[in-house]
This record gives sequence, structure tokens and C-alpha cells, in this order.
Amino acid sequence: MTSPARRRAAARRKRVFAFRDTTDPRGFVVLMKAHLEHLKVRGYSPRTVLSAEWSISDFVVWCQERDVMKPRDVTKPMLERYQRMLFYTEKPDGSPLTLSTQHHRLSFIKQYFKWLARENHLLSNPASELELPKVEKRLPKHVLTATEAEAILAQPDIRKPQGLRDRAILETFYSTGIRRTELSGLKIHDVDTERGTITVRQGKGRRDRVVPVGERAGAWIAKYIREARPDFVIEPDRGFIFLAGEGEPIAPKTLSLYVSRYVKASGVAKTGSCHLFRHAMATLMLENGADVRMIQAILGHVKLTTTEIYTHVAITKLKEIHTATHPAARLGKP
Repeated sequence: MTSPARRRAAARRKRVFAFRDTTDPRGFVVLMKAHLEHLKVRGYSPRTVLSAEWSISDFVVWCQERDVMKPRDVTKPMLERYQRMLFYTEKPDGSPLTLSTQHHRLSFIKQYFKWLARENHLLSNPASELELPKVEKRLPKHVLTATEAEAILAQPDIRKPQGLRDRAILETFYSTGIRRTELSGLKIHDVDTERGTITVRQGKGRRDRVVPVGERAGAWIAKYIREARPDFVIEPDRGFIFLAGEGEPIAPKTLSLYVSRYVKASGVAKTGSCHLFRHAMATLMLENGADVRMIQAILGHVKLTTTEIYTHVAITKLKEIHTATHPAARLGKP
């Protein structure tokens, strides 16, 4: 038995693009399309534009259900009601939307109304004072130890092309900490084993960056490219490194599926997939003395505060310092 909130959310998902009144030049839909085009011209990534479209469309359908057909008829109380609705909305599994998701959706809606006001489609911006949910900075749920990471890396059967490919994938995740979408988009010319670097092109926020890759990971990548990748290539070869059976780059969701299977097979009592290695790389490097700003550069974080989350996880080094410096740390037991 589904709750009313979940049924309403499901209905909105099904109707999200079933708009009413799609031709009015002052209506929601025409102006939304103009705003999305503005985002594309500004250089926002296709993924960000799609997220904006989904978030704004959901709000538009919600308004049209209440016979509000134009942005000019939206008021601040209406926006606050929509925000409350998001707060009580459940996901298909019955759990509430995270504050991060709520913040994300409302940010796109605020951006839309800001653009409407700036382009003189509205006399005033009803969303200007809308307070977004405060997003909590959560620590990673699970962080691998070096021993656990090695146990997972050992799972692929490297006697087979797929196993050799997967070992190279796991080694790349562990060595570089790159995101799954970034790994999926890697091409052969992005890897420089002589210099020990990988160039991540159009990463999150459409920013390129160069990250170090360890000798071991580089060797596994080279071995895969030399011995196994030819088995996956279907001409014309577009140069992506990690290929699926049909010769296309492995999709990010498929990467997560593969990695999670190896995590489970390893017997490590932690759950997760690709991001487990990102967390492990950052935490273990910090514990071994790496500067947090260097970790920031490798991970591609815009804000240092995002990287600083890992300083709270890297407890081993803190315990060593505490034991060495605190006057009461080494007193005998009572």
C-alpha cells in the first residue's frame, strides 16, 4: 500500500512532461525552454541542463495542477508550499528525499525565477527570499582500509579479458580517486604512463584536470590496453579505454554494478561501489601525510570545505598525534 505522498510523486514523474498550455509566450513552458537554452549557451553541461529541466518541469506540473499557468502568477507562499511538499515526498523505497536532493531541485527553481526577473518577464522575483534547506555535510558511510582495498582489487579473474579489464578499472579508481563518469569517458590519449598522469576531460562542472596515477595502476592499464582491449573493440574505434561487450564505453551505472559485485565477493563487510575507492584514496593519503589542498586538486573539488570532510575520517593519524602529544594519553589503566 503506497502512501498519498508517494502516489502524488509517482504521478508527477509520469506527467512531468505532459504540460498544459505549451505555446503561450508568457507561459511556463515557453519561458522554461528559453531558460534552458540560456544555460546551454552559458556552457552548462548537458547533465546539469537535464537536471534543471527535470526540476523546473516538476514544479511546473505542480503549478498547473493548481491552475497556475504563468510564472507571473507564482507567489512566495506557493513556492514555500512546494518546498514543504518536497520535504514530505517519499522515494519509491519509502524513504524521504534527502535534504541535498531538495536543495538541488529548489536551487534550479530559484535560478529560473532569477533569470525570469532579470530578463523582465517578471516585475519581481517571488523566489528571491526562498530559504533553501541546509545541507548537512555527511561523513562517508564506509571507508576502506588498505587491506580491504587490496582484497577487492584481487577479485577479478585476470586470466580472462573481462577480468583484466576490471582489474585495471579497480586499480584506476583506487589510484586516482576519479568519479565513475570520469573513468567512463577516459580515452587512450588521456593516459600518460611515462609521466604517471591521467587527464580528466570535462569532469564535474566541465572542468579539465590532470591527476597522478601510480606505477602499479599504470601498468595494469597498459596491460589491459595491450592484451585485452582488442577483444572489446568494434570498429570504428573511438578510443575509449574501458569498453563494454558492444564496443561502447562502459556506462557509469554498469561500472557501479561491477564494482559492487567485487566488493561483495571480497567478503569485505562494507557496502558501496566506485565511490568507496574515491573515499579510500583521499582518507589513506591524508593519514599518510598528504596536504588536504593536494587531495582537493586530485579529487577536483571546487571548495576546500568539501575535501575537508575527509580530515574527519582520517582518524588514524589523529590518534597517533594524540597518543604522542597528550599528557594523559599513555597513563596506566585505573
